[in-house]
Amino acid sequence: MSGHSKWSNIKRTKGKADAAKAASFTKIGRELAVAVKAGGPDPDSNAKLRYVIDKAKAANIPNDNINRSIKKSAGELSSINYEPVVYEGYGPGGSAVIVETLTDNKNRTVGEIRHLFDKYGGSMGTTGCVSFMFETKGVLIAEKTAKSDDDGVMMAALDAGAADITVSGEVYEIYTDSGALSTVREALGKQGFKFLSAEVERIPSNYVALDAETLNKFNIMIEKLEELDDVQNVFYNVE
Repeated sequence: MSGHSKWSNIKRTKGKADAAKAASFTKIGRELAVAVKAGGPDPDSNAKLRYVIDKAKAANIPNDNINRSIKKSAGELSSINYEPVVYEGYGPGGSAVIVETLTDNKNRTVGEIRHLFDKYGGSMGTTGCVSFMFETKGVLIAEKTAKSDDDGVMMAALDAGAADITVSGEVYEIYTDSGALSTVREALGKQGFKFLSAEVERIPSNYVALDAETLNKFNIMIEKLEELDDVQNVFYNVE
């Protein structure tokens, strides 16, 4: 899994503080609503809801907020019409970009996303045009402490069902099959692991390098995409 650095994205985002946190609450709240509509408000019988609750906790959303969102969603099922839609395209320099959304208006969403691709020198593509370049995996980012033993952590993660683990500076990046994310997180959580992030991600099989000017344009495009209310995740193959 070398080359992938979820942690670098977390550090970049953390600097945005309140605005980014509010956006995160809004986006995860939308995911909670969709999960409740699909499988009901009981996380014991709704695996998708358990996953989103784990994600919310990893994002430091208070339990009271999570429970309120679940109760609100359970009481308003008839009015919730968010639909998951994935868009693919090419960013500046021929980079591959996948945009995951939850939307109640596909025409609005595709218009906003297409505008940003066009504005920054990219282009929207058809379904499947770049997704074959990515592999879906569960990714957990665990805090590394002064008492952490790298070998011990690696053994614990593998014993819990992880597929791979790397040490990346001040964190551990733990990879799982996409369906095993919640199971591995729960097992390691019982052992005292503290997670900064726990999400299913699309990891590129290969990366591209961009020159400074193109990279700057690319970064602005990604930032603008992530700011859209309908956008849940953006994945790309740029180093």
